[in-house]
Amino acid sequence: MDLSVIFAFWCVSILFVLTPGADWAYAILAGIKGQFVVTAVMGLVLGHLIAILCVAAGVGALLSHYPILLTAMTIAGACYLFWMGINLFIHPATISTEIKPTQKLESAQSWLIKGVGISGLNPKVLLLFFALLPPFIHPQMALSPTTQIILLGMIHLLSCAVVYVLVGVAANKLLRTRPHAVKVVSRISGSLMILIATILMIGQI
Repeated sequence: MDLSVIFAFWCVSILFVLTPGADWAYAILAGIKGQFVVTAVMGLVLGHLIAILCVAAGVGALLSHYPILLTAMTIAGACYLFWMGINLFIHPATISTEIKPTQKLESAQSWLIKGVGISGLNPKVLLLFFALLPPFIHPQMALSPTTQIILLGMIHLLSCAVVYVLVGVAANKLLRTRPHAVKVVSRISGSLMILIATILMIGQI
């Protein structure tokens, strides 16, 4: 692919990644917990990967013919995000240095799955890729459109991984020794998740 096309796509993609949202809130929460940053970010990236593969597979055509599917996805994703936000607001994160090996393993698996759910069940991520990727795809190129979508998607995933890890690490460094700030930021993150979920649901009315 032409380097100018790749660079143009990256400029658009990185703006999306740098915009705070549910992914940022989750990365910050992982940073507060400390040992789950990489696992949580892996979950978020896997969720984005699912969305990219759906676009590459042509799910957009299916959704355009059956809009009720998109509505169902939006409601399901919003409910999941709302549930996460409520739990985080009521039970904010706390700092703990005593973690048993089995608890750490179970928690790591939980953070991975929740990360996939937060980004993978967010239909706005899927819609973003429907709008973001096609303008940069050129049918005349030697590479097939599907291959081009996947290549550009990998660039986006790399940006996601780097930015979200930095967000998590920054949260860990800035908040790790401030128990009160941890609770405040946790509740802000939970409120952000609730707000995003509410906006998604209102959009379906």
